[in-house]
Amino acid sequence: MAYSSTGLNVASASKAGNAPQIWTYKTTDLITAVDASGYFNSASSLLKVGDLMYVHANSAGTTPTFGFVIVTGNTSAGVVDVTNATALGTIDSD
Repeated sequence: MAYSSTGLNVASASKAGNAPQIWTYKTTDLITAVDASGYFNSASSLLKVGDLMYVHANSAGTTPTFGFVIVTGNTSAGVVDVTNATALGTIDSD
């Protein structure tokens, strides 16, 4: 699969215009695809370096993965890069 604009939503916008924004993104892609360089290129006009994104990745037949990524690059050519996902809620021992 690939990035889908319907999965990206702003959770907290910067009122001053220069502070990082917080986003949510839901996809059926694997988290390893989402945190690959270039995945968010189509959203380069929205995402800024330093923005934080909560990702819900749920590929068919797999356990959903939840994590945070931070936008680390957005070049003038529109190439967006994010950090590897920091996993959330991966253990439920009860």
